[in-house]
Amino acid sequence: MHLAALLFASALSVGTLALDNGVMRTPPMGWLAWERFRCDINCENDPKNCISENLFIDMADRLAEDGWRELGYVYVNIDDCWSSMERDAKGRLQADPKRFPGGIHKLARYMHDRGLKLGIYGDMGTHTCGGYPGTTLDKIQIDAQTFADWEVDMFKFDGCYSNATEQEKGYPLMSKALNATGRPIGYSCSWPAYQGGLPPKVNYTLLGQICNLWRNYGDIQDSWDSVLNIVDWFFENQDVLIPAAGPGRYAFLKVF
Repeated sequence: MHLAALLFASALSVGTLALDNGVMRTPPMGWLAWERFRCDINCENDPKNCISENLFIDMADRLAEDGWRELGYVYVNIDDCWSSMERDAKGRLQADPKRFPGGIHKLARYMHDRGLKLGIYGDMGTHTCGGYPGTTLDKIQIDAQTFADWEVDMFKFDGCYSNATEQEKGYPLMSKALNATGRPIGYSCSWPAYQGGLPPKVNYTLLGQICNLWRNYGDIQDSWDSVLNIVDWFFENQDVLIPAAGPGRYAFLKVF
């Protein structure tokens, strides 16, 4: 299977204080499922392309065996639609048992055994963008601890089905909760994208103190025009974006 999407973080100049969790001191690089595979859960009819542990094991093998790991591409990132539609009896998120029969912890161990890192997705709202269980304010601590227990290395926190007030509370609370677990977990915030990406709605001084990565712009689509639109937006707003970035804090974008 070809590498359909590579995740890059833009390394720019140092400006504000960084999240002090010791990770992502250089731009993180790896593979993210969303652009190519979206929310394909039809494993019965499309087993090679559906969101399942087999897909991420395959990507891990490609990074480890085809030379990508040695170039610095070490993150294998799960995006939306990985979970069951229900939390477990203790209120914890759980992977879909049919598509991830080994569970997320086993998948993380598979990555670590190959010198790779596992990223996972959640959403600061009642539901994820794909309609799966979200992380409301009262679930932040239990979800952060669940990811740590699974030995996850990176967490992408989206913002569907939430409002500006909830996001203002939730994104900093998740940063604190992840740090409180004692496990170094890179924290990727989609917060700026839901606030237009620019000041005054986006406080980049605060953002650099709570997030390792942040998303400024909309989803990439499978077209060259989409890539150009993203590049143009970053170019037009670079004077605002450059001072916010530095070791441990970066804007990120997806390219295919």
